[in-house]
Amino acid sequence: MPRASFAASLSLFIGLILLTACAQIADKQTETVSLVAVSFADLPGWKNDRLSEVLPAMRNSCAARQKAEASKICADIEKLQPGDAALQAFLENNFKPYKVTSSRGGDGLFTGYYAPQLRGSRVKGGVYQTPLYALPDDLITVDLGDFKKDLPGQRLVGKVDGRKLKPYDDRGAIVQGSLKDRASALVWVDDPVDAFFLAVQGSGNILLNDGGQMNVGYAGANGQAYVAIGKAMADQGLIERPITMDKIRAWLKQHPEQRDAILNSNPSYVFFRKNEAAGAVGAQGAVLTPQRSLAVDPRFIPLGSLLWLDTTDSAGNAFQRLVVAQDTGGAIKGAVRGDVFWGAGDGAAAQAGAMQSTGQYFILKSKNDAP
Repeated sequence: MPRASFAASLSLFIGLILLTACAQIADKQTETVSLVAVSFADLPGWKNDRLSEVLPAMRNSCAARQKAEASKICADIEKLQPGDAALQAFLENNFKPYKVTSSRGGDGLFTGYYAPQLRGSRVKGGVYQTPLYALPDDLITVDLGDFKKDLPGQRLVGKVDGRKLKPYDDRGAIVQGSLKDRASALVWVDDPVDAFFLAVQGSGNILLNDGGQMNVGYAGANGQAYVAIGKAMADQGLIERPITMDKIRAWLKQHPEQRDAILNSNPSYVFFRKNEAAGAVGAQGAVLTPQRSLAVDPRFIPLGSLLWLDTTDSAGNAFQRLVVAQDTGGAIKGAVRGDVFWGAGDGAAAQAGAMQSTGQYFILKSKNDAP
């Protein structure tokens, strides 16, 4: 093809991508967010929180920032005296709270996640048949903001086929082995359901059959839409609401012949990387702090934001505390939507799997920043 003709085709191709993306974004981003100024006295439970427990999360967020992003706030955090009172005074002197409201109205949904522990092997064999793939070299990410200024942060993920960008392989194709010669397996695990839920959680720990361990974290995804299998199962009458991870797991165990079809109804697939940090790492690059790290929708809430969360735990007890927006998730969409990180272990798994709570949050913005 002559160079001029190819350039024209490429321009047309990019234009079609942008038109398609604009249509999708217009359809999906009708929600807007508003900030309503309040006082600290308006924050439910503000005086009752053990604020010093959030300091590790705040410091981890500061450590995850690039040097150019280092702020006086982070420097001041490092100098804080221990204790709840010192942090409370610091926050009230330097920040202003705003209630986050959505144009869709009503309270938001707050769920939980945790860092699971799986069994695995560095090589395929025996019961270790399910791969956790590293990010494939042929996976292409297109930042639409590079082509059109009013699409910042909007991305397309795919693969090049000849001179065309096509959608990347979906979960069903990958499970059937489509990446066999195109991606490297970091590790092989013994349970495809565990692997599925590891992808939902985003990070976890692998106990290796050679006696070692491997921490893994989210490296990217195939760009396919995330489908919540629990909701799909409930809609089909397979499980009862409220939806919990335990109900999903129990049904899949009892119906092994339908397991793969149910899992593959979510076409999204997550790729992993080795994580050298001592703990789960969120999308911000910060080590997560149990009950103080929150996954949010970064279209509405910037990562690193301080949020006052007002909701309930899985038992219906008040869950009112300061958290830090440090992670994202395929199911975490909306201006008022959050996923509480509960940590690792059986207790964390039980809390995370059963949490389906309504609530609200307030963002704390530096008094030096415009709201």
